[in-house]
Amino acid sequence: MTVNLPLLDRRETVARLLRDRGELLVVSGLGSATYDVAAAGDDPRNFYLWGAMGGTAAMALGLALAQPERPVLAVTGDGDMLMGMGSLATIGAKRPSNLSVVVLDNEVYGETGAQPTAIAHGVDLVRVARGCGLEAPDDIRDMNGVGTLVERIHRSDGPLFANIKIDAREHARVLPARDGAWLRSRFREAVLGLAP
Repeated sequence: MTVNLPLLDRRETVARLLRDRGELLVVSGLGSATYDVAAAGDDPRNFYLWGAMGGTAAMALGLALAQPERPVLAVTGDGDMLMGMGSLATIGAKRPSNLSVVVLDNEVYGETGAQPTAIAHGVDLVRVARGCGLEAPDDIRDMNGVGTLVERIHRSDGPLFANIKIDAREHARVLPARDGAWLRSRFREAVLGLAP
């Protein structure tokens, strides 16, 4: 007998992650993760990684190391995390307490036609993250779990990894700016202030 476990709405989940964000710095992966972060409210402290598949967790690690007093959140999809899985080992070795990596896991490559990811064939990102030395709760499947996660993110209780099971339903795309140089300058100014 197949048991259908609950799946969360990704747009609602990301909105909850970013509500009352305080000083949180956010790096979002390509595609749906970026659309959802932008839908929760464009903010100069959002760094959208257009077209950098596999680089979200690594970029967030660099930011967390450079800004150790600020909480840093990477929001990405399972396809992106699978491509950048080696970054979990580096995060585990560096151990930045202010870094949280959140994967929106729908078990498909949403941007290229919903082909199944390796997660759909049994790969377990939570176990991979734990094996790399990150704190990683079991898959999150309800909003109470998301609320507990938010508290941990703001406490800088990391390095923290969370895999949130979401449905594969498409939402209207909310497209933030795509100009990489402008986004970099805007983010730099938001984090460091105006250049002299």
